[in-house]
Amino acid sequence: MANLKSLAKDTAIYGLSSIVGRFLNYLLVPVYTTAMSAQSGGYGVVTNVYAWVALTLVLLTCGMETGFFRFANKDGEQPMRVYSTALLFVGAGAAVFLALGLGFLAPIAGWLGYGEHPWYVGMMMIVVAIDAVQSIPFAYLRYKQRPLRFAALKLLFIFLNIALNLIYYVGMGGSDVGYAFLFNLVCTSTVMLCMLPELRGFPYVLDRALLRRMLAYCLPLLILGLAGILNQVADKIIFPYVYPDKAAAPVQLGIYGAAAKIAMIMAMLTQAFRYAYEPFVFGKSRDKDNRQTYADAMKFFVIFTLLAFLAVMFYLDDVLKYLIGRDYWEGLRVVPIVMMAEIFFGVYFNLSFWYKLSDETRWGAWFSLAGCAVLVCVNVALVPRYGYVACAWGGFAGYGVAMLLSYFVGRKRYPIPYDLRRIGLYVLLAAVLYAAGEYVPMDGTFLRLLWRTLLLLAFVAFVLKHDLPLSQLPLVGRRFRKK
Repeated sequence: MANLKSLAKDTAIYGLSSIVGRFLNYLLVPVYTTAMSAQSGGYGVVTNVYAWVALTLVLLTCGMETGFFRFANKDGEQPMRVYSTALLFVGAGAAVFLALGLGFLAPIAGWLGYGEHPWYVGMMMIVVAIDAVQSIPFAYLRYKQRPLRFAALKLLFIFLNIALNLIYYVGMGGSDVGYAFLFNLVCTSTVMLCMLPELRGFPYVLDRALLRRMLAYCLPLLILGLAGILNQVADKIIFPYVYPDKAAAPVQLGIYGAAAKIAMIMAMLTQAFRYAYEPFVFGKSRDKDNRQTYADAMKFFVIFTLLAFLAVMFYLDDVLKYLIGRDYWEGLRVVPIVMMAEIFFGVYFNLSFWYKLSDETRWGAWFSLAGCAVLVCVNVALVPRYGYVACAWGGFAGYGVAMLLSYFVGRKRYPIPYDLRRIGLYVLLAAVLYAAGEYVPMDGTFLRLLWRTLLLLAFVAFVLKHDLPLSQLPLVGRRFRKK
């Protein structure tokens, strides 16, 4: 339990930058969807460009974040030498990417459909190159267990970005989508300047032998990462090419992208958990009781993602829908599908440690590729007929396949005693409460919110009674312990 308390504490701090920070960043969603009407297609451009950014970032980092954790914790390795090698490798790759990208900017922008605005693409090329380099110092901060420094840098980006966007889109009444990319570039560059302490004070050494070992470990992770990010963004990349009405494609993609943003609270929870869980797992890899710890962590992860699902769905119709512009509301029907897909992804992430710890990362590549193939097939086959709703179901199917494959193979190769009975009980309870909240008729907004809040509290009460007594909670637990 002490280990899980430490994990919970770090998750809470990382959550300040991930959950709370990204929630604050969601203030930009109503800003963008108000300044850019659905019919303008402006938010569709934002959705599509950031999908390409996410994909490119995975290519440039090459799985080196996880590789850094693995080798920095290995006996006989020098952590600072590992850090230097990873930083130089990723930095060199980012420099080559930027030189080639800016050198061939016009044809690349034309191929992506932004020939009239090539610097939309150019600005984001610079952003993604800087982000790739920053990923290694951010991983180093996690390795050194400095969550406050990590959170401060992340929040600096968020608050500065929000401020600049509010000044232009709200204060000045602007509507040019290009400024969204410009502000991102300004904020990313500012964080890079603040990160200088993490980039000096040690000798820069590219250990070629170490790099070869790291690449052997990380290249399967690169395939895994590509397949994983494609599961998140392939629908937004594919959509403009397969939707039958090309002129309306940015409009429909913008509606889908805005609605899916509401569901991304699940992704924020998963990300915060990952930031704390990854160094925790590799640090615990030498302990004899680690498998039971991983099983307990999985159970609590499922519990809190189900809680997040219920919270979003119970307040979607009366509160959360105002996070996006009114003319985007038709896309809200995809929110529960996207949230369930994110739960699958989070479970899959937790399952992934069996092959990371056993250095069999090729399995993760195969699982993710299988899930990606399912997602792409669903999108190509069904988007022409069902539009963006097929995108949501594609993610659900893709993550579900990857999750199931990882579980069944992992059960044979690295068995972990997951408490499936308890996890299944929580899934059933959440399903019953969700049905009660959605289908029990309540007249008026107040009564509906009151009823759904009581259902949410019932879930919390069940958790506190059976799996997380108040006396065991970090920070506040001592107030409830018996004297």
